[in-house]
Amino acid sequence: MDASLAETLDHQTARALLEWQIELGATEAIAEEPIDRFEAVDQPPARDAAQPGRSGTGAPASAGAAAPTGPTGHVPMPEVDPVAEATAAAMGAGDLEALARAQAAFEHCELKKGARNFVFSDGLAGARVMILGEAPGRDEDIEGRPFVGKAGQLLDRMLDAIGLARGAEDPGRAVYIANILPWRPPGNRDPQPDEVAMMMPFVEKHVALAAPDVLVLMGNVSCHACLGQKGITRLRGNWTEALGRPVLPMLHPAYLLRTPDAKRLAWADLLSLRARLERAEGDAG
Repeated sequence: MDASLAETLDHQTARALLEWQIELGATEAIAEEPIDRFEAVDQPPARDAAQPGRSGTGAPASAGAAAPTGPTGHVPMPEVDPVAEATAAAMGAGDLEALARAQAAFEHCELKKGARNFVFSDGLAGARVMILGEAPGRDEDIEGRPFVGKAGQLLDRMLDAIGLARGAEDPGRAVYIANILPWRPPGNRDPQPDEVAMMMPFVEKHVALAAPDVLVLMGNVSCHACLGQKGITRLRGNWTEALGRPVLPMLHPAYLLRTPDAKRLAWADLLSLRARLERAEGDAG
């Protein structure tokens, strides 16, 4: 920052600018001048064609075949299929704790490097209702639990209105909450297709192990990931099936905070969810 500009900032303004940067996803300060880190990569020294043990054409004198190298002389690493590795890791998890360990140890998602915390789930495993959101935000990244910011607080009030709660001990009144992505995207941007693709094996196993009666998909990202469809204002309120479960798409609480008029639509969907649960209780009785 220019020294003259810094002198004109009062404490409150400087603090507001800093908090704005943090909200955008900044986690550390940077230098005044950019650093080209690619320029610092050591290159292998060129071998002289006339060195001992080499022919005049630069070919090795030994009969053994040399390992193929890339343009810089390094032996290329075999390509990794992140989705295949995620599938193998998820398949090997026999319970939710093992799945959480496997997903937290997964190294092929770049979001992990910029996130503060791994955000796996909240609520009661085994609850009749599982809510699947999109990705952690700033508050979730700090606390390590899904839906704890303003949108999460609204979600809690919505659930309470139909007799559900993430803290309930009765599986019939509890909810279990997770996201498509367990790490916060920088600046709360939308998840990228490749990020969703490599997390879906974990999501599928997560739903299978949690075994809810009903799956609620909150927002466009979770609907596209699980249903292959976008357009949440068109999809919401229409029961369908995915991952072997009845599914209800709903508007994300963050959208409701931005568009208060849409809360009446969310209320209609909540009533539909409650009616579905009550019918299932009646059939079971």
